[in-house]
Amino acid sequence: MPAAEGPVEFDLPVGGGFIGAGAMGDSPWDAFPEEEAIQIEGEPGSDPALAFRRTLGMFATGVTVITTEAEGQVHGMTANAFMSVSLRPPLIVISVDKRAKMHRLLSEGSHYAVNVLASDQEHLSDRFAGRQAEDAEPVRFDTVRDTPVVHGALATLVARVVRSAWGGDHSLFIGQVEYARYGEGEPLLFHGGRYEHMLAASPVFSALSTELLEPLLASGAERSYAAGEHVVRQGEPGDELFVVLEGEADIIRSDRKVSERMAGQFFGEIAVLDGRSRSADVVARTDLRCLAIPREVLREALAAEPAAAWAMLGVLAGHLRED
Repeated sequence: MPAAEGPVEFDLPVGGGFIGAGAMGDSPWDAFPEEEAIQIEGEPGSDPALAFRRTLGMFATGVTVITTEAEGQVHGMTANAFMSVSLRPPLIVISVDKRAKMHRLLSEGSHYAVNVLASDQEHLSDRFAGRQAEDAEPVRFDTVRDTPVVHGALATLVARVVRSAWGGDHSLFIGQVEYARYGEGEPLLFHGGRYEHMLAASPVFSALSTELLEPLLASGAERSYAAGEHVVRQGEPGDELFVVLEGEADIIRSDRKVSERMAGQFFGEIAVLDGRSRSADVVARTDLRCLAIPREVLREALAAEPAAAWAMLGVLAGHLRED
């Protein structure tokens, strides 16, 4: 994810040594075209470069960690500037800031891995973007074709650089894929400068048409809670449905944990549907980010889509069995 103040990357030792500076081959694209002002519609007087970056951020992408090895050391960086190029031959491309160490390490003939992160691997994205938690556990790597790959990634591609090309303040490294692996799970998404989750894939939201889903989610208010903080308390009015965007929460009744909720799941549906007060406490087990959807908006959406209403009842029945 290109940053305004320069990229931040992460180095991990494999067997000692240090990262050396690899050299990119001579490119016919050393000369930049003359820079021209672009038209940006937004706040008057806003920085065009920042507005351009925010515009690009509206395109939701997956999150990857790019890894390679040099001089006995793993080098990695978080990036969403990755795409497929061709099926025959199998080609992919990554875009790397010219100020980044990764840029100096990649050249034609070298290898890199693209590790697609799962929804529960935000900590890896943060770590390789320079936001490592103090109590972070060591990162596990496997080795494929002499290239380090992130253990447990949702999908992994190992490619050999076959072409490099100018891309403004970035360079494009086209790789021919030599290894590919994928597993089951939900990907980590990035949109508008923050992580997102595939809420539309839940049994309730997937039953809603786009015309109903978009205003439903837009009506919600995002709220953040620190670990140990109460989200709702038993007896409070149940006028909102809470959807977990990040983190985990515990459902507690009579000082006993009866169930839990994770990213993509929701709670508070009983009170929202029947108008009663909250029947349990909900406490953030980790730092938590939720979307609170008003009762009136949710009821209107369910009334318009019977399939979604039935899905909600199915989820409700499952929660009652848990409790």
